[in-house]
Amino acid sequence: MKLFVGLGNPGSAYEGNRHNVGFMAVDAIAEAFRFGPWRRKFQGLVADGEIKGERVLLLKPQTYMNESGRSVGEAARFLKIPEAAVVVFYDEIDLAPGKLKVKTGGGNAGHNGLRSITSHLGNDYVRVRIGVGHPGEKHLVANFVLADFAKSERGWVDELLRAVASAAPRLVSDDQARFLSDVAKQLQTEGTSDAGSPPVLSRRATLAGNADDTQRAPDGGPRSAGGRHPSGERASKRQGALADNLKKWLAGRKPDDA
Repeated sequence: MKLFVGLGNPGSAYEGNRHNVGFMAVDAIAEAFRFGPWRRKFQGLVADGEIKGERVLLLKPQTYMNESGRSVGEAARFLKIPEAAVVVFYDEIDLAPGKLKVKTGGGNAGHNGLRSITSHLGNDYVRVRIGVGHPGEKHLVANFVLADFAKSERGWVDELLRAVASAAPRLVSDDQARFLSDVAKQLQTEGTSDAGSPPVLSRRATLAGNADDTQRAPDGGPRSAGGRHPSGERASKRQGALADNLKKWLAGRKPDDA
């Protein structure tokens, strides 16, 4: 059995906040795999279902972010779920918007939800880090994460959440690399629907572990910034130099040289 936890704050006032993207992720999974209705249990909201033949419990702690561990710890202990079978989805300000990373264990990076879970459960659970960006100044972080995603961001947010839900079977199989790869493929298929979205190419490259955004010519070679192939540019330069030299030679000839 797996326990998928989405982090956020309860109540309609926080529903669209960047801090609630973890809630949004498990909501997307519940919809994609037709989980049962949400019900109150373990100081949170839970929904049961199956993914790839394995039972999965989705959990949205209702204790507010800073006390998330109370809910997660209670659920894990009651159901005898080991740390390694707990997957936590949460917002990450140290990742660019739309960027996704997965790791097991590690530091809590100042995230109060993770700090609470670690104190109640242990540290060796799986973390799905969903990039929401950084406001630029530390003192602006609290207001930034407790603000709703802008309308211009909703396109990439919805696409990313659909891709995360579609790739969830990889997390059930403990295949984190394939999870990231599947998310990247789905984003590539969908593209972006909003002009204010992060560039799809950079998100795909990051998710696939390849940050090379170099444009490619039809033959696979790199293009220059203007879209011309380097070999074509070199040929053009050579032709221009030959023409200039011919002009200089003709201009320097004397009449009796004819």
